Amino acid sequence: MSEKKYAVEIEDLVVEFKTDDGIVKALNGVDLKIEEGKTLGLVGETGAGKTTTGLSILRLVPSPPGKIVSGTIKLNGESIFEKPEEEMRKLRGKAVSMIFQDPMTSLNPVMTVEEQIAEVIELHEDINHSGAIQKAKEMLELVGIPGERGTEYPHQFSGGMKQRVVIAIALACSPSLLIADEPTTALDVTIQAQVLEMMKDLRNRLNTSMLMITHDLGIVAEICDTVSVIYGGRVIEHGSLDDVFNNTRHPYTEGLFRSLPNLDDRTSKLKPIKGLMPDPINLPEGCTFYPRCDYAMEICKTVKPSKVYRNDEHYVECHLYDENSVKEGGKIGK
Repeated sequence: MSEKKYAVEIEDLVVEFKTDDGIVKALNGVDLKIEEGKTLGLVGETGAGKTTTGLSILRLVPSPPGKIVSGTIKLNGESIFEKPEEEMRKLRGKAVSMIFQDPMTSLNPVMTVEEQIAEVIELHEDINHSGAIQKAKEMLELVGIPGERGTEYPHQFSGGMKQRVVIAIALACSPSLLIADEPTTALDVTIQAQVLEMMKDLRNRLNTSMLMITHDLGIVAEICDTVSVIYGGRVIEHGSLDDVFNNTRHPYTEGLFRSLPNLDDRTSKLKPIKGLMPDPINLPEGCTFYPRCDYAMEICKTVKPSKVYRNDEHYVECHLYDENSVKEGGKIGK
C-alpha cells in the first residue's frame, strides 16, 4: 500500500495576539493534515480559530499583534517556517491560494476583472501580458462567466459572480492547496449551491486539495472528505465524514448537530449549546468546553484532555472516552 501524501501538515500550532487587554490565545496546539486531492472541513463557531489557521498556512498572520509562537506547518512536505519571505510570496497564489469570506472587499474596484486575474498569472508564470489576459478569459469561462465580460469592473457583477471571479483568481495558477474561508457566507442559498457545485467540479478536475473553513455542517456534508471540529483554538474531534456525522463523540460536536433544524419533525425545538465561547484571553485551565458541557466531570476543570482514538483516523479530545479520567470521580453533569 502506497504511503499517503499530504498537501499540508500542521502539528501543535500555537498562535497568539498581543493586545492591550492581554495575550489572545488564538490557536493552542492545532493538528491538521490534508491528503492530496482531498477536502478537509474545519468547523467551529466564530472565534474558534478557523481563519487564523488558514492565514498561518500562508504565513499571513498580521504581525504585530499576531505571532506564530510554536509548531510546524509543511506544504507539500516542506516547512514554510524555513523559507524566506521572498520565497513565500512565490508560493502564495502558486502552491497555495485563499478565497476570502467577502467577495465585495476581495476585488480591486478600479481594475477590470480580467486584469486582476492576469496579474496573478503574470506574477507566477513565464507569460506576457496578452497571454495572461487570454488565460484570464479562459479562467472566467471555467467558473461559468463569459470571457468577454472580463473587461468589466467588479461593481458590474452580482455577489455570486464576484465570488466566481475570486475563485478564478485563486485557481489561476493551479495551486495544490486551496483554502476557502466561508466562501458562500455572503451569498443567497441558490447561488451558494451553484458555487459549491462549481468548486466540487473544479476540485475534481484539477485534483486540488482543499481546506473548507465553515460553520455550516450542510456544506461539510456536501463537499468534504474529512472533518476537524475546532474549539478554543484546538481540534477537539477529527475523522472521516462518516466518523464525525454518524459516530459523533465530543459533546461540542453533538451540540452542533442538536442545533440544526429537524426537517422530519417541524414541531421539534432547536437545542442550542448553552453559554458562549470562552474568552481567548482567559481560557479555562482544563478542557476549554468544560463550562458549557452537560457531561462535565471534576477532572475537566483542571486537566486538559488528550487524544483518544476510535480508529486510525477518528479521535476526540474528551475525558469521557479516557478510561483513566472516568475512574477519577463521578460525573457532575447529566
